Amino acid sequence: QVQLVESGGGLVQAGGSLRLSCVASGGTFSYAGMGWFRQVPGKERELVAAVSWTGDSTYYTDSVKGRFTTSRDNAKNTVYLQMDSLKPEDTAVYYCAASTYSAYIWLTTAYKYWGQGTQVTVSS
Repeated sequence: QVQLVESGGGLVQAGGSLRLSCVASGGTFSYAGMGWFRQVPGKERELVAAVSWTGDSTYYTDSVKGRFTTSRDNAKNTVYLQMDSLKPEDTAVYYCAASTYSAYIWLTTAYKYWGQGTQVTVSS
């Protein structure tokens, strides 16, 4: 079973940047598609970005395209989410998740392992 620990959240002004990291332990991280989800109170958890196990395929939801970049370093069992040009509407708890598939990274129901989440707050 994969354990995931996120870090890097915090408070930033609009237009600023943050970089989230997610370190995985246990399981077979290198073969898992990895995703970043976010959730605000009263709304469903949303898949924001994802990367295949090889790193050569990525997914972004429309609202973050051109601003967020996800990548992974399988040697370090770590996945990253670089968030630039942040907006107040990006405020949420961000979760790292591991899929049971190496591809099909857009398939939200395949994500079975979750981190504890990290708060990102963007002030206007």
